[in-house]
Formats: sequence, C-alpha cells, structure tokens
Amino acid sequence: MRPHLAAARGYSREDRAINIRRIGWVAELLARNGVVVLVSAIAPFRDVRDEVRAAHNAGGKSYVEVFVSTPVAVASERDVKGLYARQRAGEISGLTGVDDPYEEPLRPDLVLPAHEQPVAASVALLVDHLEGAGLAGSARKEHV
Repeated sequence: MRPHLAAARGYSREDRAINIRRIGWVAELLARNGVVVLVSAIAPFRDVRDEVRAAHNAGGKSYVEVFVSTPVAVASERDVKGLYARQRAGEISGLTGVDDPYEEPLRPDLVLPAHEQPVAASVALLVDHLEGAGLAGSARKEHV
C-alpha cells in the first residue's frame, strides 16, 4: 500500500498516521461496496486506529481489530525483511516496537498469539471470529 498511497511519506508519527488513514479509507470504500476487506498493517497508534474504526462504524460497516501478538524478540528472530538486523547495526532507526513506539490495543476484537501457534491455527481463529460476527458467511475452506 505504501508505494501507491504514501510514496512521498516517511516514517514520522504524522506520516505513519496518514498512511493508516489512507489504508482505512480504501478499506472502508471497498467495504461500502460489498467487499470483505482484510488489512495487514502495522498501525502503531491507538488514536489513529480508533479514528479508522469510527469512520467504518459511521459508514455502517463492521471494523474488527485483530492484534497479532508477537513479541519483538520473536519478530527480530524471524526478521523476514532484515529490518531488525539493520536497526541493530545502526543503519536505520524508527523501527516500530524497538526504537519507535507501538501502542498495543486496549480492547482488540481478537488476539492472535502468532508466536505460540502455527499459522493455520491463527487463520482458523480469525475465520471463526469473522463467521461468528456474521462477516464472512461460510468461509470454511482449506487455510494457508
């Protein structure tokens, strides 16, 4: 999303907030048109997440906040993009949850302890939650 919606933006608090607001706007636009939208984004600030939730709710669409609970130490071990290694080497700064804040959700709709279970278990919990909330119809298929 960032290359298309916020290419000129950096990683300041305001730039991150603008990025999440834009992602939220696109998700709400799609939801308004009958699309079930799943967004995977690091949204470090509660107030911005609350703002996006309010916009969805005002539009009559359901917003489900899913907290993928993974400790920084585990994310650092996985380090798919090499960002944690680059931060440790002093090449980058402003890494969310390391040297930039991440405000955990106070009341997420669903918590997925991704570091404690296989991906398939997390997917099953998400599908169960969405089906239980009437948001996914019958979404039972083979998952990841």
